[in-house]
Amino acid sequence: MNTAPLPTVLACGAWLKNAACLLVDGAPVWSAVHGDLSDPAACAALEASVEALLAGHGAPIAAVAHDLHPDFFSTQLAVQLAAALGVPAIGVQHHHAHIAAVVAEHRIEGPVIGLALDGVGLGTDGQAWGGELLWVDGAQWQRLGHLVPLALPGGDRAAREPWRMAASALHALGQGDQIPSHFASQVGEPVAAGVQQMLAKNLNCPATSSTGRWFDAAAGALGLSVRQTDEAQAAIALEAAAARWLAAHPDTTALPGAVIDAQNRVDLRGLMPALFDAGPDGADAAAAGFHLALADTLADWAVRAASERGSRDVCLGGGCFFNRILRERVTERLQAAQLRVHRPLDKGCGDAGLALGQAWAAVQQLAASASQEHTTKETEPCA
Repeated sequence: MNTAPLPTVLACGAWLKNAACLLVDGAPVWSAVHGDLSDPAACAALEASVEALLAGHGAPIAAVAHDLHPDFFSTQLAVQLAAALGVPAIGVQHHHAHIAAVVAEHRIEGPVIGLALDGVGLGTDGQAWGGELLWVDGAQWQRLGHLVPLALPGGDRAAREPWRMAASALHALGQGDQIPSHFASQVGEPVAAGVQQMLAKNLNCPATSSTGRWFDAAAGALGLSVRQTDEAQAAIALEAAAARWLAAHPDTTALPGAVIDAQNRVDLRGLMPALFDAGPDGADAAAAGFHLALADTLADWAVRAASERGSRDVCLGGGCFFNRILRERVTERLQAAQLRVHRPLDKGCGDAGLALGQAWAAVQQLAASASQEHTTKETEPCA
């Protein structure tokens, strides 16, 4: 039995709710949570934290792990530290890290299915991900499916203005010509018409599979949020509306229209007409139906993947699982299928715990490389 200690890895986290983590023989040593790295004070705090983590531990660092996004301060710091220490800098995809964090915290052995649902994380294809079905097994992982992408009219601005995501959903339904009539009263005719044209011509409209942006689209379609000044404000309003309805109507059923398509993508476009047609009096009921449809389809997606991959463990990660209705409904459905459901505990499901997943994934990669090197040496012919 191999009892050698695991390599020690430092991970620098991502951008939002940043925290660093030193993984020492499988046990995490955390920094404080620094906050978002758009704040120079948070960047300075991260630098001080990694210096303290390195100074407080005697064993040599084997690698420094980081997010794939090259513009994050945490990524740049990790690359600089790795170069100074003479060790590898290992990039770990954002949603892989979310699931890996759950695997590490629960010390799960063997392959898992992961549902990673959040606002955004850079994918291996350079696109914005955020609604991901993953398979993770040690150093290996695979993207099995994702939510059908929505366009982001105006790029990052669309994440701050949920009405734009609702307009994007109309365009995805082939009803882009209705954007001005739906939204002119809220944002003005010129702006609404401009977004219609952006979508029609695919100008500054990057695509995203983000679950968070689908929540925004639903909230925008119901008129619950036009612009948001705080993170997840629209999604929180949507959940509150759904919770009000479900408290009074616990037997509510899911809206029809969500499907898993032939490409193993969850397609939510079929839910949107009911939201646009709900009106103020039907908004709470439609919000509830949307939540239940999303949760049930996600659970069916994961159950199918678990059966195909021969895994009984499903890990839930990403900030969308702060949503209690989504979290509890998905968990109940998965447990009804006799699956073991795991979610982050210590740091919550958002980015504050992401560095643990980065470090764990890097350790697995180092261990796999070492094993491969050992096997190669054993099979080399004698001179």
